[in-house]
Amino acid sequence: MNTAPRDAVPAAASDRLWLYALLALVATAGFFYVNIMAAIVDGLVTALGFSNPQAGTVGAANIYGASVGSFAAVLLVRRIAWRPALFALLSLLLLLDLGSTPVRDPTVLTALRALHGFVGGMAVGVAYSVIARTRSPDRAFGMLLLVQFGLGGLGVMFLPTLVPDYGARILFLSLAALTACALVALAAIPRLDPAQSAQAGTGTRLSASARTTAMFTLLALFLFQGGNMALSAFIIRLGEHAQLHRDFIGQALGWATWIGAAGAGLVIVMGTRFGRLRPLLVALLLTLAGTAGFFWSAAAPVFFIANVGTAITWSFVVPYLFGMLSRLDGSGRLATLGGFVSKLGLASGPMLAGRLLADDDFNLLIVVAIVALALSGVATLAAARRIDTLETDA
Repeated sequence: MNTAPRDAVPAAASDRLWLYALLALVATAGFFYVNIMAAIVDGLVTALGFSNPQAGTVGAANIYGASVGSFAAVLLVRRIAWRPALFALLSLLLLLDLGSTPVRDPTVLTALRALHGFVGGMAVGVAYSVIARTRSPDRAFGMLLLVQFGLGGLGVMFLPTLVPDYGARILFLSLAALTACALVALAAIPRLDPAQSAQAGTGTRLSASARTTAMFTLLALFLFQGGNMALSAFIIRLGEHAQLHRDFIGQALGWATWIGAAGAGLVIVMGTRFGRLRPLLVALLLTLAGTAGFFWSAAAPVFFIANVGTAITWSFVVPYLFGMLSRLDGSGRLATLGGFVSKLGLASGPMLAGRLLADDDFNLLIVVAIVALALSGVATLAAARRIDTLETDA
């Protein structure tokens, strides 16, 4: 019996950038808080008086909830019609964002954001399964990162400056506004060809080699997201600790995020014409260099360049990792599992960082991030080499 998700992307439209953009907006709504995590953590500290560990825990709860939701999506994604499921999930997400605006208690907000994360994680998992079944998932996930970084740049540039006047509620209202836009985008996505849906959802059992490659890719995704988010969640606090002016930090992060979207743009343009191993090797080396640059954050130009460099490589590496998972499993289920693992990494980063920063030891945090990213690089290159060899032999 076919249990593929109904209403899949039609073959005629499956390699159109406008379609990728609509899917990217829908997927982004489920976890846009990740892209503005620095603004959220800073807003909770400055507007509500949360401590660093409390603010980090709220952010981590949001992402851990999303991890559970993504795992639920892995189990359900081949049994549900994705369009009505996304409509219901996004509608509930909108209500949860609006419901977060009056909350001032750390414990209550942590619980509410964990529920928000669960719903958003399910929405993202369902969206990922559709993106993975497009004709060029590397390019489609590149568009996803392009949208996330473009909107995230707006968030981290302007939201911290609005918090002193409007309080922390402006953070959750911005999330609600994006979710409303995603509902409109969902309605604009064309109906699907049932035959394409059935074909895409017919998964085959992974070989032992493919399972090993998938494990390398999932490990790389977890460590890469965790290492990057550990610093990103507290990057505003890092800048202030280095005696940088708050206005400069906001502008630097906003511009860095926008410029960083160029990494995703490169993925959209390049696809896999140069393979994956060599582009990823260059990107990972730049990631390590950029992260090490944060040791010299007291120098404003270095702080800006480090943010730009790591933003570009972040938006470049992640689409390839998801594209590799999609290449291994055309049904989209493995990419959905990748969403679950990715969110575990994104949640673990702020949680660990909050603990390391109990005494504001930012140098230790940078060291831990570099180690995580280096280990991610080893796993990434191992998986990329295997998949490039597979495609060469095919």
